Amino acid sequence: MTKARIIDGKGFALDLRTRIAAQVAALKESHGVEPGLAVVLVGNDPASQVYVRNKGQATLAAGMQSFEHKLPDTVDQATLVALVERLNRDPAVNGILVQLPLPRQIDPAVVIATIDPAKDVDGFHVENAGRLALGLPGLVPCTPLGCMMLLRDTVGDLRGLRALVLGRSGIVGKPMASLLLAADCTVTVAHSRTRDLAAECRRADILVAAVGRPEMVRGDWIKPGATVIDVGINRVAGAAEGKTRLVGDVDFAGAAEVAGAITPVPGGVGPMTIACLLLNTLTATRRQNGIAAPDDAEA
Repeated sequence: MTKARIIDGKGFALDLRTRIAAQVAALKESHGVEPGLAVVLVGNDPASQVYVRNKGQATLAAGMQSFEHKLPDTVDQATLVALVERLNRDPAVNGILVQLPLPRQIDPAVVIATIDPAKDVDGFHVENAGRLALGLPGLVPCTPLGCMMLLRDTVGDLRGLRALVLGRSGIVGKPMASLLLAADCTVTVAHSRTRDLAAECRRADILVAAVGRPEMVRGDWIKPGATVIDVGINRVAGAAEGKTRLVGDVDFAGAAEVAGAITPVPGGVGPMTIACLLLNTLTATRRQNGIAAPDDAEA
């Protein structure tokens, strides 16, 4: 029997996207400005194609312009960099996202470094990463930003709480730790070399799991009443032959017996990523045009 509160990321994201669409409409009416998001897809990876298609649909639904650029997986780095530089100069483009992973012949660090930091809606550019680490305004990676919104909505005041971030990637783990520090949490970052990982988890009032290992975090690793944010999306074998199912990095059934609140997979953090991409595009548009956000805006 599930005891924990189930954090409805899908519902929260839908509400956020509705509010973003309203703010985009107001921006067009009051300033004649229409946000534009450019997404670059290299190659034919099926998962990336689906993700990019979903991003495009969400962008249009929010009232923004959507610019999609699809390149073959044989494209050279210079051609991709030239495209990004052209998008940097395009005034209709307020946000640029290059879908990862990229083919072997392309260095993602070079491509990300080419993106104008003011248009870096993924928040991966070193300037935005540095601004986040220093507590300065910048564009924040979408998934950690979505996690923080869910945490604030679920927990409220985070000050003084012990938070454990399981995973140290530059996409989720490190920016997540910076956001939690900025919220006055006491933060620990754990990883594959952490000694007695279970004990570290049991100390945490907030546990953010982002390691990409299916159901790694067991129910008895959770502190009673803790809030668990499961970032993992892993495809594993299903009950029926040839079928698969999605699970997180946390054993949901076991953790839900102990935790105070927990995100499901799917339907938890995942929907927040695209919603926060739209939010970052709106934020970038306002900043590029010198337009202040309304007091009730999430941006």
